[in-house]
Amino acid sequence: MSADSGGKPGRTQAPFGRRLCEVADSRPAGGYRIFTLIDEDGPSPGPGQFYMLAAHPDWAAEGGRPYLPRAISHARVSGNPAGGQRLDFLIDEVGPGTSRLAAMSPGDACWITGPFGGRFSLPRQLNPKAAGAVLVGGGIGIAPMAVLRRELVDRGIPSRSLLGFRDREHSGGIDELFGCEETRLAFEDGSSGHKGYVTDLLLQILEGDDSGSAAVYSCGPPAMLEAVRRICLDRGIPVELALESPMACGYGACFGCAVPKAEGGYMRLCIDGPVVRGDEIASAMAGEPAVG
Repeated sequence: MSADSGGKPGRTQAPFGRRLCEVADSRPAGGYRIFTLIDEDGPSPGPGQFYMLAAHPDWAAEGGRPYLPRAISHARVSGNPAGGQRLDFLIDEVGPGTSRLAAMSPGDACWITGPFGGRFSLPRQLNPKAAGAVLVGGGIGIAPMAVLRRELVDRGIPSRSLLGFRDREHSGGIDELFGCEETRLAFEDGSSGHKGYVTDLLLQILEGDDSGSAAVYSCGPPAMLEAVRRICLDRGIPVELALESPMACGYGACFGCAVPKAEGGYMRLCIDGPVVRGDEIASAMAGEPAVG
C-alpha cells in the first residue's frame, strides 16, 4: 500500500480492511461540507487515493436503512493528538448516501475501507524534464489536488493551482485546503476571478511555458477532465487524471468502474486507477460520476 520515496506504489489488490472510525467534525464549506474522521489504525494515504465510506447501520437516520459505501477522495490527512490520523473529506450532497454522511455528527461511527488505488506520480516521474507541476481542479475534484499540492510543497517542488467552480458558493473549502498565492480561480458565472472555464487558465499557462517542461495533474467533472486531457495530448504534455466512476466495492470485484483503454480492452479504476495517464484511456468521459 505504501508509496516508495519517489512516487507511485504498487497497485492496490487487497486494501486495508474495513473499520469503524469516529466522526470528529462536519462543517459547511460553501456548497460542500468538510467531513472529518479519526482513523486510529489505517495507513497514511497518498494523493489521488480514495476511501469507501458508509454510515454505521446503527445510525438512527432513516431507521438504519443500508446504502452501499460511497467512494470519496481524501482532501487532507493530519496527525491526531490522541493517536492515529485525521482524514478530511469534501462532501457534495448529491444523493441519499452522501446526504447521510453529511448529516452525521461528531461522535457518530462511520465505516471506512481503504485507502484504495494508485496515487499521483511526482513531476519528474511523469516528465523527466518537468520544472514543476500544474494542478487543475474542478468542483469537489479540488480535494486530491489539495493533497498533491501539500506534498509538492513539502518536497520543495514548485506548483501552480488552477481551480474552477460553477459559482462562488461551490468554491467553499479553497481557503482552508489551499491558502496559496500560486492559485488562480475560474467561475462559470463570473462571480469572481476569471469568468469562464478553468481550462481557459490552463491554456494561458501552457502558452506562456515551455511545454517540454510541463507536468499536468487534474481531477474534476468528466467533461473538464476530457478537455484537460485533449489540451495536453495535443501538445505532447504528460498529464495524469484522477477519474471518478460508480463503484460498489473498491477492490475490483463488481466491475462497476470499468473504463475503455486507448489500446483496447478495459481497466478497473479502483485497481488500475483512479489515477491514470491521459494517453492510457480512450476518453475521460467514460468515468461518469456516481449517483451519491
